Amino acid sequence: MNAISGMLRRQLTGVIALVVVVGFFFAVSLPSTSAEERNDLASGYAFEGRSIALPSSDKQQAIRQVNQAYKHIDAWMSSVGAAVAMNDLDGDGLPNDLCLVDPRTDQVIITPTPGERGDRYAPFELDPAPLPVNDIMAPMGCVPADLNEDGRMDLLIYMWGRTPVLHLQKADYETFGADAFVAAEAVPGDNTGPDGEYDGPQWNSNAATVSDIDGDGHDDIFVGNYFPDSPILDPTKNGGVTMNHSLSHAQNGGGKHILLCAGATAGDKPTVTFKQVPEDVLPEEARHGWTLASSAVDLDGDQLPELYLANDFGQDRLLYNQSTPGNVKFSLVDTTRTPGTPKSKRIGEDSFKGMGVDFGDFDHDGLFDAFVSNLTVGWGIVESNFQYVNTAKDKADLRAQLRDGDAPFRDESGEVGTAWSGWSWDNKLADFSNSGELDIAISNGFVKGHTNRWPQLQELAMANDSLVADPFFWPNANLGDDIAGGDTLHFYVKGDDGRYVDLAPELGLAVPIPTRGIATGDADGDGRLDFAVARQYGDPIFYHNEAPSAGGYLDLKLTHEQEEVVGDAPTSGSPATGAEVMVKTADGRKFVSRVDGGSGHAGKRSSEVHIGLGDTKGQVEVMICWRDRQGETHEQMLKLDQGSHSFVLGDTAEER
Repeated sequence: MNAISGMLRRQLTGVIALVVVVGFFFAVSLPSTSAEERNDLASGYAFEGRSIALPSSDKQQAIRQVNQAYKHIDAWMSSVGAAVAMNDLDGDGLPNDLCLVDPRTDQVIITPTPGERGDRYAPFELDPAPLPVNDIMAPMGCVPADLNEDGRMDLLIYMWGRTPVLHLQKADYETFGADAFVAAEAVPGDNTGPDGEYDGPQWNSNAATVSDIDGDGHDDIFVGNYFPDSPILDPTKNGGVTMNHSLSHAQNGGGKHILLCAGATAGDKPTVTFKQVPEDVLPEEARHGWTLASSAVDLDGDQLPELYLANDFGQDRLLYNQSTPGNVKFSLVDTTRTPGTPKSKRIGEDSFKGMGVDFGDFDHDGLFDAFVSNLTVGWGIVESNFQYVNTAKDKADLRAQLRDGDAPFRDESGEVGTAWSGWSWDNKLADFSNSGELDIAISNGFVKGHTNRWPQLQELAMANDSLVADPFFWPNANLGDDIAGGDTLHFYVKGDDGRYVDLAPELGLAVPIPTRGIATGDADGDGRLDFAVARQYGDPIFYHNEAPSAGGYLDLKLTHEQEEVVGDAPTSGSPATGAEVMVKTADGRKFVSRVDGGSGHAGKRSSEVHIGLGDTKGQVEVMICWRDRQGETHEQMLKLDQGSHSFVLGDTAEER
């Protein structure tokens, strides 16, 4: 007996440690969802995948030509560029047109969504001619917007190796196609070299959004660059380039640019002029992160959009807007440190790899929350997504805290089951079944191949920051190498217990092809949101929503008052970008959304405001807040039947 007691005493430390480990495992292990529960949740959703028509191209590539300093990591340098946006580009009254960027061909493509009216026009490529170009640039994304305010949707194409290109719609054309657009420079200046090719600033942009930044009533542009200006895609150069100088707090990335609208004209030769404001209008800490995504959203109700910048390799930035017409002013806001909240989970202090961002109201308190996607690969780079819930009492309290430099958001991703989703990129918050709860669609995956490069990447993750800025010290990542290449799209749905479940496998969405941009919109006007997905070096796909018993909804098209319509080409109306919609139901719930000008990484939702209402019956109370073309703010309370409505916003909101 004494021998046994002695043995137990000698092993007591180990026994206690084992008990503690087991206790912590059960304390933090995630609750599981049974197959029956998953199937029950999935029964409210259904999607049909449809192929998207593309124009032909002589160019086909599986990897990019890059600066010689990047040759051993050319797969890494080729991991972005697939993008998609949904909107009403041809003026037929539905957001049933896609703007695609295909890295296999480096084309910017306009094509109808597949379905009953998918033959309205032939898919076509947008050509930047007669603007100067060269062979060391590539498109990265597309933002639809009515930039010259004629009621027709134009397109902003952001690039690597060049400042953005605008494609403005003409007032008259015979057939909707490439000839319906005129290419124009977003940044003023002569960028033509002596050989006739582009010789201007080498922006390397991976984020762009359109919004009325200074509150003058006209849409402006924000562009966030990833790499600093440099010859990334020039295979004749060896050097003059860099990588991030840290994996957790890099501040040597590309510049952030704000372009203010300075005038526009309509007609067969439409024009728009933007004035580039000095970079120092942004706080110094926000100027040189490695930006992959952005969102402009009015958080405190003053009809001035705040900016969220999702930065790779370090701190995201939330910027509070204090601008006046013609004068841009932002201040930095951070989440205050509180007990139990690690530094990595606080806005402005995180060290993660910000890849995508979107805003929506998760808890029905009428205040915008946020979802930020990061690198969250199990047995890889296990960081965490952020499901930031707004903790302010109301908009007045929120405004006071923002003015004091505080961002009152708390991450709940771990508690609700959305913390880990893979090598995540774009995300979109939307109610795909009109249940009254937001779903979360997240694109995933890095580079697909057959040779696993995770061990080498893990070595890089442990490298000294003094080394990583030099491309020479990065491990090989070439064609055929695989890093998270089998990660699939995630589709989170909220369960009855408040936790979210990824139903992508049950819904046929879990295809092991790296995805990038996600675009949403009700393409056929049936009251159910469809979505399109851009795949990196793979065919894009359109998912038609066939939810069997979708709930009630409001779908609002909010456009600016148009004094004069020039030309005979169809018009869709000029979106009242930033206009906010608040719905109150009889049971006290609030639903808030806005006319979005381009939130996210490489996917852009359509301009309509879509709000699912679940089992709410009858009319609902709706507050619309907007800023008119003269810069004046307005709000109007309405009682609306459920369904689709179109309003023209001037001094008042008039239904059409």
